[in-house]
Amino acid sequence: MTTAPPAPAALRERAARLDADDPLASLRERFLLPPGVVYLDGNSLGPLPAAVPPALSDVVTRQWGTDLIGSWNTNGWWQAPLRVGDAIGGLIGAAPGQTVAGDSTSVQLFTALDAAAALRPDRPLLVTDPGHFPTDRYLADAVARRRDLEVRRVPPAALADLLAAEGHRVAVVSYSPVDFRTGELYDMRALTRAAHAAGALALWDLCHAAGALPLDVDTLGVDLAVGCGYKFLSGGPGAPAFLYVARRHHAELETPLPGWTGHADPFGMGGDYTPAPGIARARIGTPPVLSLLALEAALTAFDGVDLAQVRAKSLSLTGFFLRCAQELLIPEGFSTVTPTDPDRRGSQVTLRHPHAHGLTVALARRGVIADMRAPDLVRFGVNALYTTHQDLLEAALSLRDITHEAAYDPTPPAVGPVT
Repeated sequence: MTTAPPAPAALRERAARLDADDPLASLRERFLLPPGVVYLDGNSLGPLPAAVPPALSDVVTRQWGTDLIGSWNTNGWWQAPLRVGDAIGGLIGAAPGQTVAGDSTSVQLFTALDAAAALRPDRPLLVTDPGHFPTDRYLADAVARRRDLEVRRVPPAALADLLAAEGHRVAVVSYSPVDFRTGELYDMRALTRAAHAAGALALWDLCHAAGALPLDVDTLGVDLAVGCGYKFLSGGPGAPAFLYVARRHHAELETPLPGWTGHADPFGMGGDYTPAPGIARARIGTPPVLSLLALEAALTAFDGVDLAQVRAKSLSLTGFFLRCAQELLIPEGFSTVTPTDPDRRGSQVTLRHPHAHGLTVALARRGVIADMRAPDLVRFGVNALYTTHQDLLEAALSLRDITHEAAYDPTPPAVGPVT
C-alpha cells in the first residue's frame, strides 16, 4: 500500500496566511479546547467556554449553597429566562422583550407550532420540510393531530408552487435556514415573504444558525423562531432552548402548556390561568437555573463580536475546506455535498463516502472530532470563534491518510447519540 503524499505546500501556506490575518483569532482563548484535538463538531455540541466553570461554581457554592432560596430575588434567578432570552435575541436580531429561554428545544418547538396554528385557526395546512430534523417532523405531526390539521412536507424549493395553489389554506410554514445534514443555506427572507404573501405565518428553527451567522428576525418579519443553546451558542449538553415570538403576536399568543411561571400573577396561585403580558406568557415551569446560568455565561463568548465578521470567517473556513476536499479527498472517493456557492452555505461542510461512520470513528482516534449522518455523510462543523484554517487542513489530511491507507473499520459499532 502506498503512503499518501505530503500536503501541498500551497494549502499549508494559505492556511497559515489566512490564520495570521484573522481578526477573530483571539476569540479562541474564550474556549477551553483540549490540547491535541481538532474539534469540528460544534454544530452538535459546542466546546466549553472559559467563562462557564467560574460562573457555575458561583451558582452552586454561593447562590445555591449560601443564599439558598433567596437567590430567586437577590441573584436574579426569577428573571433569568427573560434576561438570557434577550441576550440570545441580540444574536438573532430581535429587539428586547420577544425572546425567552428555558425548557428544551422540543418543548419550545411544540409551543411555537401550536401557537402559530392557533393564530391562524381557519387554515388547515401545516407546511414543513421533509428533510427537517426528525423532532421537527414528529412535532409537526403531533400538533397536526392536536389541531386537526394536515401536514404537507414540501422542500423549500417547492414552497412557492404549493403557496400558489393552496396558500389560502396554509396556517404556518416551518423550516430551518440551514439543512442539518448538508449545510445548505436557504433564503429566509424569500421564504418568509412568500409565506406572508399567502397570509401564513413563518416559523424558523434556528438551531444550526443562531450564533453562526447574522440573523435579523425582526427585519425579516419572522413570526416565531426556536433554537437550542448547545450548538453554536456553546451552552453545554442539553442547554436550554429559546423561543422568539414577534411582538405583534403577543396579545393573541396562546401557548399549549400554560405553566405557573407564565401566569400574570404567578405567586397568587389562582385557580384559573391568566397569561402574563408579552413574551413572559411563554414561560412554563420552574426554569432549570443551573443550565440556564451556564448558558448565560457561555453567551459572553460573543461579547463585542461582530456577527458579520463571524460570517465572513465562516465562509473563509468552509471555502478553504472545500478546496482541501477538492485536492485531497475527492481523489480518495469522496464527493462534496455542501454547496460551493457562499450564499447557499451554512457553517459546515458535508462530504459523502460509503464508509462515513467508520471514517468518523477513525478520525476521532486521531484527535479529529467530526460526526456523520446515516448512511453516508461526514459532517465538519466550523465555529468562527475558535476554528482555524489549520484545523481544517489537519482534518482533511487525517481523513485522506485514513482513507488512503484503509486504516478504519468499514462496519464499526452502531452510531452513538448525535443531534
